[in-house]
Amino acid sequence: MAAAPALKHWRTTVERVEKFVSPLYFTDCNLRGRLFGASCPVAALSSFLTPDRLPYQEAVQRDFRPAQVGCSFGPTWWTCWFRVELTIPEAWVGQEVHLCWESDGEGLVWRDGEPVQGLTKEGKKTSYVLTDRLGERDPRSLTLYVEVACNGLLGAGKGSIIAAPDPEKMFQLSRAELAVFHRDVHMLLVDLELLLGIAKGLGKDNQRSFQALYTANQMVNVCDPAQPETFPVAQALASRFFGQRGGESQHTIHATGHCHIDTGRTVSWAWGQGFPYALSWVGPSSLWAQLPSTCPQAQQLEWVKNRYPGLHSRLQEFARRGQFVPVGGTWVEMDGNLPSGEAMVRQFLQGQNFFLQEFGKMCSEFWLPDTFGYSAQLPQIMHGCGIRRFLTQKLSWNLVNSFPHHTFFWEGLDGSRVLVHFPPGDSYGMQGSVEEVLKTVANNRDKGRANHSAFLFGFGDGGGGPTQTMLDRLKRLSNTDGLPRVQLSSPRQLFSALESDSGQLCTWVGELFLELHNGTYTTHAQIKKGNRECERILHDVELLSSLALARSAQFLYPAAQLQHLWRLLLLNQFHDVVTGSCIQIVAEEAMCHYEDIRSHGNTLLSTAAAALCAGEPGPEGLLIVNTLPWKRTEVMALPKPGGAHSLALVTVPSMGYAPVPPPTSLQPLLPQQPVFVLQEVNSASRPPPTKTDGSVTLDNGIIRVKLDPTGRLTSLVLVASGREAIAEGAVGNQFVLFDDVPLYWDAWDVMDYHLETRKPVLGQAGTLAVGTEGGLRGSAWFLLQISPNSRLSQEVVLDVGCPYVRFHTEVHWHEAHKFLKVEFPARVRSSQATYEIQFGHLQRPTHYNTSWDWARFEVWAHRWMDLSEHGFGLALLNDCKYGASVQGSILMGYPPGLGAGMGTWVFPATTPPASAWPLLALLTPPRTLLLTWGAESSPQRRSLVLRLYEAHGSHVDCWLHLSLPVQEAILCDLLERPDPAGHLPLRDSRLKLTFSPFQVLSLLLVLQPPPH
Repeated sequence: MAAAPALKHWRTTVERVEKFVSPLYFTDCNLRGRLFGASCPVAALSSFLTPDRLPYQEAVQRDFRPAQVGCSFGPTWWTCWFRVELTIPEAWVGQEVHLCWESDGEGLVWRDGEPVQGLTKEGKKTSYVLTDRLGERDPRSLTLYVEVACNGLLGAGKGSIIAAPDPEKMFQLSRAELAVFHRDVHMLLVDLELLLGIAKGLGKDNQRSFQALYTANQMVNVCDPAQPETFPVAQALASRFFGQRGGESQHTIHATGHCHIDTGRTVSWAWGQGFPYALSWVGPSSLWAQLPSTCPQAQQLEWVKNRYPGLHSRLQEFARRGQFVPVGGTWVEMDGNLPSGEAMVRQFLQGQNFFLQEFGKMCSEFWLPDTFGYSAQLPQIMHGCGIRRFLTQKLSWNLVNSFPHHTFFWEGLDGSRVLVHFPPGDSYGMQGSVEEVLKTVANNRDKGRANHSAFLFGFGDGGGGPTQTMLDRLKRLSNTDGLPRVQLSSPRQLFSALESDSGQLCTWVGELFLELHNGTYTTHAQIKKGNRECERILHDVELLSSLALARSAQFLYPAAQLQHLWRLLLLNQFHDVVTGSCIQIVAEEAMCHYEDIRSHGNTLLSTAAAALCAGEPGPEGLLIVNTLPWKRTEVMALPKPGGAHSLALVTVPSMGYAPVPPPTSLQPLLPQQPVFVLQEVNSASRPPPTKTDGSVTLDNGIIRVKLDPTGRLTSLVLVASGREAIAEGAVGNQFVLFDDVPLYWDAWDVMDYHLETRKPVLGQAGTLAVGTEGGLRGSAWFLLQISPNSRLSQEVVLDVGCPYVRFHTEVHWHEAHKFLKVEFPARVRSSQATYEIQFGHLQRPTHYNTSWDWARFEVWAHRWMDLSEHGFGLALLNDCKYGASVQGSILMGYPPGLGAGMGTWVFPATTPPASAWPLLALLTPPRTLLLTWGAESSPQRRSLVLRLYEAHGSHVDCWLHLSLPVQEAILCDLLERPDPAGHLPLRDSRLKLTFSPFQVLSLLLVLQPPPH
């Protein structure tokens, strides 16, 4: 090559190498086009279509009909099975032979009755290695099956990953042939790609980049694509370059094979239906033998175990060799915000136990690359489940502020600390390019504090996993001057290296708030409602079953049924399901799971109630249950014959119950039963609702509520102090419309500029009407026309003795790109608002001093949020919502979506509210059922696990009073493993416990045998 000015020489060489590497130029010497040599069509091809997901043994017995390349199949969500009969030419002996397969949809290759590799055009897995070297005695004729799901990696939408599926979409087979694979061409291409990447990535002023270009130029000069004998000479030049080692100070990149599969985002996992796409990460054993690969979700592995037992056995063997690495410790990659604290514990309990049972060890790393935020209680929950290490990536998506660390300690709400690492390359689906390697080092915000970082490679989101090409690139870059070191590592090796550097790491305290995707707090209101409802049902089933176990020798704790129901709920808490960012068919499946939990959960509640009432005299009646740890007196609607209800004031002890006869045949309660009071209240003892000039006042002597003629709160007064809770000149219960036009994706995002589009919804005067007057309850109701297409109805209820007012809201919603919120301006001044999270609460600013404050214009909360100054405040409770905000002195929540029931509650309070969980009124089933149910008692030790947490944020010593027949109490961790030093002395059925702020404790209670 002639001498030239440096810059011109640079450009000329880069262009020359690019043209040589790319098949778009110099078609007469196309190197990439020579990856495959001789080819031949498959011997025979046949297929059949089915709307069902068939097991292999059933599918291969079906009637296959002749098919050909170019054929179409479908429609969306169907499955096409292909039988592929192959005959390898004898002339190919000694060569590497592939089945080249390209089709729409997601495929899975079956060989000898076992799934052996996924095929996905989107994931660039379009060939299956039949043999890496065909031997003279190897069979040359064989039959394979390819199962193809009629959907893509992210569903089957029309162009967009979040678009609705096209039910008429058809899919096409575009290639099915045998071909000889030229691995020397492949390696030559890898070398040239890497050299070009180094030249570009290091820049024209870097000496090493010139050396890379010069090496590539030499390779171009000596290599003739038409003469394979020139390839070794070119490869030797590359080997000399890549063999030049770097210094000891080089950053080390730990590369781990990774396949992030969105369990609930795409239908292809479809709750264990066995779609081929689900196994798109499955590769040949030769690939698995070269690298550690991860799978962070126990649910997916259970589906593999149940559907593909042969593959499961292979994974167990790979795990024994250290080639397959279970990580994460949870049942699915759950959302980090919305599940309750107990649900998060169950994610680890179910996941860790599964990994231990199936792979012989629990996970030491929590692996959650993709979720929409991280609760401040996660560090404590991790600690309690034996995990001190955490890997994630999603905070790199922050829309406003760049998170300041990639390796740091995270301190949770209670002070627990875990080591956290974000892959600095900002991706969990790297492909092994030089650009990604250099980005990993350049992006690292902790360069002086940590000299190691993760590099997760493999096609992700929809699946695909690592490929041989990715692995070949990373091996070539293992230790090359001018680049960071690259080594194949397991998660354990990565974190061990990070721990060795951890002395100078920074600490982040509190929640890790993702400044994006905050639309997921409210999207799919019915999913949110189902999640909250089912969390409560499972809690109540476990409580009543525990009480029944302690009382009855014949009662069998429904452990297997509860595990099944919990796993359904945990599956629905995947980060794209409970958040509502899943495709429609998955949302429909999620609602079916919620219905299963409700149905079976209520049956288990009735069964436990029957056991609790067994032996009591009189006919079957009601069981009033208080599932919360304090005595409660509330107004309840008790069922009467014929479907009617009557109001009664009831008192139920903490974590207790009161069986009573039906209202039609009241009998005195037995002295040993908990106190239960049916109290008639003189309607004159409390002023009834009054209506003057269209307004209504509700007053129970504790609070007084005034509603204007359209249903808005003009006053909310705490009677004892006369303190007004509604801001001067403002109204509460004000419904407000906002425009919803996200910057990126519907369902995921809420943008701050929506706040500029506020439009109050004004009701019509005279629509407010009195519902119930006097006695135990007063109420008023109204209709509000939101738009020509949408409306809501609301009943405002105040009960005797109740320190809060309830709002029962039903919304009929038919709007596109609109929000509906409800506002309560408070006569309170505070720079911080308090929000309930898992096992506690935290504070967030009500002002926008900084960009970090502003980014939290829309936040998540669980059952309540509170705005208080010293001695007084206002709180909103809800039973099915998660999105909320407090701006200045205005508390804003969301009313229920279409068809939802309970809405927002509001009441003046100085402390977090009592509960959003109701008392339960259970009809006990006929006792004859009890005679045949659970007749065989378990000989195993009877024990219960009790979970407690400190809710106020303080150190405290307390006594736990036990009414159960406990003979031994032991502290245990969240995985229910007893602490060897955790035996607690029992003193008159009491235990002394010590808590630090927001600490979660678990107690293992061994019960005495019940009386027979």
